[in-house]
Amino acid sequence: MLSSSDTDRRDVPHSTRPLVSVVIPAFNASRYIERTLRSAGRQTYRNLEIIVVNDGSTDDTAKLVEQVALEDSRIRLLSTLNWGVAAARNTGIQEAAGRYVAFLDADDLWHHTKIEKQVNAIDRLSPQWAAVYVLHHIIDHEDEIIRSCRPDVARGYIFARHLTFKYVGNGSALLVRRDAALEIGGFDSSYAAAGIGGCEDLDFELRLAARYHIDVIPEPLVGYRQYPGNMSSNHLQMGQSALEVVRRSLAANPHLPQYATRSATITTQKYAFWEFRQAGNTYLSLVTAFSISQNEPGFVVRLALEKCLRLIHRSVHLVTTSANGQHAARMTKSKFDQETSPSSVVRPQETAHFRRHLVRLTEVDAELSAILEPMAEFAPVAIDDPTCLRSRTRKSEI
Repeated sequence: MLSSSDTDRRDVPHSTRPLVSVVIPAFNASRYIERTLRSAGRQTYRNLEIIVVNDGSTDDTAKLVEQVALEDSRIRLLSTLNWGVAAARNTGIQEAAGRYVAFLDADDLWHHTKIEKQVNAIDRLSPQWAAVYVLHHIIDHEDEIIRSCRPDVARGYIFARHLTFKYVGNGSALLVRRDAALEIGGFDSSYAAAGIGGCEDLDFELRLAARYHIDVIPEPLVGYRQYPGNMSSNHLQMGQSALEVVRRSLAANPHLPQYATRSATITTQKYAFWEFRQAGNTYLSLVTAFSISQNEPGFVVRLALEKCLRLIHRSVHLVTTSANGQHAARMTKSKFDQETSPSSVVRPQETAHFRRHLVRLTEVDAELSAILEPMAEFAPVAIDDPTCLRSRTRKSEI
């Protein structure tokens, strides 16, 4: 339950710009929470309230948040039982006073211009545009960039494309209209209850994309942290969660054309296959590979060929480095800089097959959007119980 000292909303400075509520779910986040809070507090967009939902932490998370809050009056701490990340985000949405809500995981970082650029984009659009996402870099425990996300972007009605390409990519990239988040029922905590939490953000995005248009800032403005022990490193659970999220979304949208359904299923199965491989689960890897091969008979053959090529490359590399008496040079890394201009991401070469595939899914989205526009509006759904999300038997995202 919420601690009594935290239930009253804090006054925020008057501004002609709309208030943005930053929601940070935090469970045993003491290692990174100060960096994350300062990342939020240093935004060039100043009209913020920063709501930290302490999700039953047993470490010093609450104490550290309170210390940072002494320096920034916009920070507010709410304490709940350990109900999971989806329920924590729902608590934040429910308590938010802002027109917009931006989600930030307790170990991630934002570039200092992220919120300003997102608000500038969405403020120019009609209410049918419910959210704006940004790109990201993947960072390690020292804030160093490990790699960049693939810079695929789409804007407008993107439901069919998002089922396949999963553009948003993480839980810290999205800014959403609060009324739209309420309308689709918030985040679904049933995944965590079933032991397959991890892709609740994708579930939320898909339901949102099925109902609304979404915009994008094609810049890497999030430092998405991956390290041993965080949720995304639980490869078995992430694979299972992704499969279930897409399964539910397809079940909720039987009108989706077969081409889009098949594309979403195969792509998600491939993602799950590699997650199961990394988890060392041979059984689920084989089962998933068999399912993929039913639609792509050459999948297993390509896997075998790719493995042979990797072994050859590794052997050549070992011989070369041994002959030179040297080890491979350590790759130079750069920090995710929150203050300077965001570094660019390199767009890979697109094959003709990829372009044809994208065109077909774009056509599906255009058809679905034409059907959606004349549909009657649904009444907003209140999130009364943060431990569970109401499933909607309407149109989309899962």
